[in-house]
Amino acid sequence: MTAEVLFVTGTNTDVGKTVATAAIAAAALAAGRRVAVLKPGQTGVAPGEPGDAAEVVRLAGPLTTRELARYPEPLAPDTAARRCGLPAVGPEQVAEAVAELAAAHDLVLVEGAGGLLVRYDEQGRTLADMARASAGLGLKPEVLVVAAAALGTLNIATLTAEALRARGLAPLGVLVGSWPREPGLAERCNLADLPVAAGAPLLGVLPEGAGREAAGFAGVAHAALAPRLGGHWDADAFTAAHQVPPPLLP
Repeated sequence: MTAEVLFVTGTNTDVGKTVATAAIAAAALAAGRRVAVLKPGQTGVAPGEPGDAAEVVRLAGPLTTRELARYPEPLAPDTAARRCGLPAVGPEQVAEAVAELAAAHDLVLVEGAGGLLVRYDEQGRTLADMARASAGLGLKPEVLVVAAAALGTLNIATLTAEALRARGLAPLGVLVGSWPREPGLAERCNLADLPVAAGAPLLGVLPEGAGREAAGFAGVAHAALAPRLGGHWDADAFTAAHQVPPPLLP
């Protein structure tokens, strides 16, 4: 059986990609699947400090992790690599690592840096190019878009989905990375509008602060992820529960 390969990107930085990756990993581990997490380029973390892959392990539990490059400054990977004089990471290198991990695991999660079109090397190649290179090796990569809940997310979700399709990659779905405890009008309306904007289903809503504690995280993951990602969250029911009545017109 061919391993499932899922690239996790965001509409922006700080939208919850790492917690989303951990949630998917936790659900898969609970189902008895062999899980690997690949971080092509880790930025903003000094040598010896725990990065995003270590955070996934903290939340989800023991699994295989691999980090291909690490740059100390919190910048786009291409810029960070150039500034510190370290080699950049290219799509071919990532695809080879994905294929190697896929040979020994049931699920390989590849967490990107920032948004989809963040540059990783001087040629301007991106996470989308890494997914395409993986497909070129006979794998079947899919791309999950992690989005913010608030006002302004629809435009970025639409642009991300259009960029994926322009490169022959359809988004698997959209996941809200941090759902506020007290959602406002924009957040509630975005539940229905995000899948329309992205042209892909809403596959989960992670509650704000989901990544603070490892204890009970697997339960949070199951409750927040749709069945396609290993949970039991119901998009229709959640959206209906947060519907806002139309304004009363004079």
